[in-house]
Amino acid sequence: MRMSLKTVPHIAQKIAIELNKSRAVTMTEGLEPIAKEAQKLLEQSVKKEMALDQRVGEICQDNEEEIEFVNADSRQLFYMIKKKLAPEYGVILDYEDRYSDLSHQILHAIYEEDLINYEVSENRVKNIIFEAITGFILDAQRLDDTVMQKIKSYKKRYIPGTDEYEILYEKLYKEELTKKGME
Repeated sequence: MRMSLKTVPHIAQKIAIELNKSRAVTMTEGLEPIAKEAQKLLEQSVKKEMALDQRVGEICQDNEEEIEFVNADSRQLFYMIKKKLAPEYGVILDYEDRYSDLSHQILHAIYEEDLINYEVSENRVKNIIFEAITGFILDAQRLDDTVMQKIKSYKKRYIPGTDEYEILYEKLYKEELTKKGME
């Protein structure tokens, strides 16, 4: 369950909506400031992992000849290096632990910014945020599959990575989000 920069705004919006629906918190300034604060923290997390992946890729590329010489499994080696460097980059590799930590960070940030008040346990509010993150990611995987199937069903062939493909994908993805009530 990996988060991407493309899904971050949608996840942030989902967090704000779920907090509002829960009635466990009182929002002092509405949904938008909460979504913005959540988006900022989610983006930071994704960018940290992207930087880590880039560094690990560079290490693997710099040692490509040696890796080939010993006939090492490059994917396994990538993960081993990533695991070793993760603490240095502040990245938690286990997604459940990462999203739990992010949920706590988001709760702390929106409370400190005086965007919410609550009289229930902190853990209950954190769990609402956690469920919003993980629920959205699971739903997003299903939506992605649906969008990919739609694109494949078109008579015209779209090539992944092209501007035309990306525009169509984003349009269909947003339509599916709206259909599912996720946006």
